[in-house]
Amino acid sequence: MMIDPTSPVPKYAQLRDLLLDWIDEHGLAVDDPIPSERELGNRYGLSRMTVRQTVDVMVSEGKLYRVPGKGTFVARPKIAMPLELASFTEDMRARGFTPGSRDLARRTSPASAHTARLLDLPPGDPVLHIERLRTADGEPMAVERTTLPLAPLPGLERIALADRSLYRILEEEYGILLDSGEQTIEAGICDPADAKLLGLANNSPVLSMQRRSFCKGVCMELAVSSYRADRYQLHSRLDPRRPSGG
Repeated sequence: MMIDPTSPVPKYAQLRDLLLDWIDEHGLAVDDPIPSERELGNRYGLSRMTVRQTVDVMVSEGKLYRVPGKGTFVARPKIAMPLELASFTEDMRARGFTPGSRDLARRTSPASAHTARLLDLPPGDPVLHIERLRTADGEPMAVERTTLPLAPLPGLERIALADRSLYRILEEEYGILLDSGEQTIEAGICDPADAKLLGLANNSPVLSMQRRSFCKGVCMELAVSSYRADRYQLHSRLDPRRPSGG
């Protein structure tokens, strides 16, 4: 396949599709190099600027990555973020990754009016704030900030969470099974502190998520997280449409 100069599809977009096919056909694995921009330009009859635009797009999509002075390489596939209530630890294990967690901060405080409203608590009730860096195979994936009502969870502030599932602790230690939830996910920009933790450049894109989780209709968790946009993509199943009409 070659570039079609008569196609309404921009040349850089055509080259992107050709490169993806080429990577599959040649069985390239993660960290394998792709041809240089000069080689790609010569092969497909494109200017260096067009080739660079293509590579820039694929790097921003997380399909390729650059190493200055060495070249461009195949990136790890993104992890599909399930649009369902799931523990990070158990989700990573199910995908064959080794999950990890590092405590960044933990404190108790009276619930602010905003937090109390989201957790369905009276303002001033004690809550526990947990801030953690989540990893997969040692690679930083997300900064997670969780707030929980403290009254039904006595002693949780003293339980070690490193490399453990919070959901599993809630179930096994307190008999609380989170059985439903709601979450909002939107594009965001990583702040400098989180960027340093995640190994990202300042102002890098992230997936910003806010989740409320419930046990028998009672809100037990408020989580606000920043996920690396270069390592995550959203995935959802679309059920068949029902016939319209009465």
